[in-house]
Amino acid sequence: MAKRTLSLLAAAAIAAGGLTTAVAVTSPAPAAAQDCYTWSGTLSEGDSGEAVTELQIRVAGWMSTGEHLTIDGEYGPATAAAVKRFQSGYGLSADGVAGEQTFNKIYELTSSDCTPAHFEYSEFDENCGANSFEGGKVSAGEAMENTRRVMWQLEAMRHKLDDTPLGITSGIRSVDCNASVGGSASSRHMWADAADLGNGANSVAHCTLYHAARDAGFTEILGAGYPNHDDHVHVANGTSQNHQAPNC
Repeated sequence: MAKRTLSLLAAAAIAAGGLTTAVAVTSPAPAAAQDCYTWSGTLSEGDSGEAVTELQIRVAGWMSTGEHLTIDGEYGPATAAAVKRFQSGYGLSADGVAGEQTFNKIYELTSSDCTPAHFEYSEFDENCGANSFEGGKVSAGEAMENTRRVMWQLEAMRHKLDDTPLGITSGIRSVDCNASVGGSASSRHMWADAADLGNGANSVAHCTLYHAARDAGFTEILGAGYPNHDDHVHVANGTSQNHQAPNC
């Protein structure tokens, strides 16, 4: 699916939600990433700050089974391990230090609206027909930023599944939308940090999706055998870990 270009209003909403602006680099980034975050120099264990935070967002899907990467701007052992897996996954020198090759690969994977190449906002904003990021538990800008983080985890998951496309059947829900579809009163969909992967929208087997999600850093993963989840795998970044799919 072709990427949808964001309107100026949507871009402003992302900025309000905390998306950082570009900084100078020593060599030009590919065109797809020029309006998004860029890095200079290298990052390694012990570093901290905005540059680390932006890196963490993009490698958060490269975790060991059951792990979750905290996006805290601190380049600790978990971040180094995620970077190393990212590097290995894309055939780069895997040393856990983020430098030019690592950043260039991220730029290659970045679309002009700062989302990963194989996902777009329109896949996540159906919102009971509203086609917006409004009405949830957070502002529209924060909802879009939360969704962007989920996209980067799904990008990693997709690549680890031999670049098989992943179909999204539910993303952001307003409070009213969530109630109308019978969602949990604490559903992460209202925070826009959740996505459902419907069985009919995916060629990958349900339980394969579930186990792949456990390697993609999500705190909440619900699948076959969990009440009302036999027809989709639910992934989210909640405040506590909950991985359940009894039939997988």
